[in-house]
Amino acid sequence: MTALAEAPLTVVPPQRKRKIPGWALGMIGVAGAIALLSTTSYLTGVPQLTSTGTIQTAVRLALPILLAGLGGLWAERAGVVNIGLEGMMIMGTWGAAWAGYQWGPWAALIAAAVFGALGGLLHAIATVTFGVNHIVSGVAINLLGAGLTKYLSTLLFFPISHNPRESPAVPKFDTYSAGGLSDWLGSLEADQRVGISDVAGILRGLVTGVSPLTMLAVVFVVGSYLVLWRTRFGLRLRSCGENPTAAESLGVNVYLYKYAAVVMSGALAGVGGAALVLNPGNPGYLEGQTNGRGFIGLAAMIFGNWRPGGLLGGAALFGYADGLQLRSGGKTFLALIYGAVLLLAVLVVWQLVRRRWFAAATGIVAAGLLYGVYYSVDEVPSELTAYAPHLVTLVVLAVASQRLRMPAADGVVYRRG
Repeated sequence: MTALAEAPLTVVPPQRKRKIPGWALGMIGVAGAIALLSTTSYLTGVPQLTSTGTIQTAVRLALPILLAGLGGLWAERAGVVNIGLEGMMIMGTWGAAWAGYQWGPWAALIAAAVFGALGGLLHAIATVTFGVNHIVSGVAINLLGAGLTKYLSTLLFFPISHNPRESPAVPKFDTYSAGGLSDWLGSLEADQRVGISDVAGILRGLVTGVSPLTMLAVVFVVGSYLVLWRTRFGLRLRSCGENPTAAESLGVNVYLYKYAAVVMSGALAGVGGAALVLNPGNPGYLEGQTNGRGFIGLAAMIFGNWRPGGLLGGAALFGYADGLQLRSGGKTFLALIYGAVLLLAVLVVWQLVRRRWFAAATGIVAAGLLYGVYYSVDEVPSELTAYAPHLVTLVVLAVASQRLRMPAADGVVYRRG
């Protein structure tokens, strides 16, 4: 007994559950989305859900949302809320049309970034230097962007296009396709095999008619992740959004990093505006063509939990909803409602396994209501499909709001010392 009492006690540390890496969760999410769309397409007989044309349109429409969301990511990681993304996009559209008409698409991108960066600089001066409320400053930037571009369009575009709300036609980028691979995927898609043709249609949409701007957007996403999470500069910038006082005590120039982040935010939003002007479906600058995409980009950033990978998924979702209503119309959206019923059924089973009875009951009620809509109408009215991206934004934010964690000092007015 004495020997046992004197024996040292060894404490076994509790085993921590291994978390699934973020990239793996993303791949699982992509595979699940493709499986859901494939199943829905087969059960409803609507191949447009995964067709090449729908995916191509979705990619083009997701680009401005993605770039605007990246702009919001840079600003908010430094602690500055950028509600002014919409205004900076509007300024980017005008700058892209003005330079692109004269010198081509690459000049359009540069001018759009400069005009957007000027909007970001103005937002930084107001919020960082003078301590103006971030929301108030952002709303002012939105109003300024709309008013300034309207004045400049009347002054410079009207003598050429004879329309103060439209620019002359702007040259577009050439597009590129993966020749043999695209043809092979096209033959698989035409066979209409369950699952295989759906995957082929999605992949063909991603490798056919690719613009240099699409490639540049992918570089921006990867580059933003590497800079913000894998460099000393990024660590210091993110510290300004988490605890600027502690960052200052360690020698970080908080004002400088906030300025750099907000100016970069405006430049990315401006390039997002250029993506609208350089879209093959648009002749050039059109008044009101952003149509709230700056706010949708902000929603995509929030959905992505202030990280580039999640933002990419959110932009793809909103771009797909927008592209679907442009390409296919009400019947395809009705099929998408059926897909939402299938998704809710899977979630209900998952909640039952976890014994979350209230969540399961709520899911059952929601699935029943959606199936009632699907059963009772022949197609979704065009008045609703036109606002599909905005409706999807509201639903996604409502669902994702429970797992979000914004930077701790996001939106807090900082004063040195």
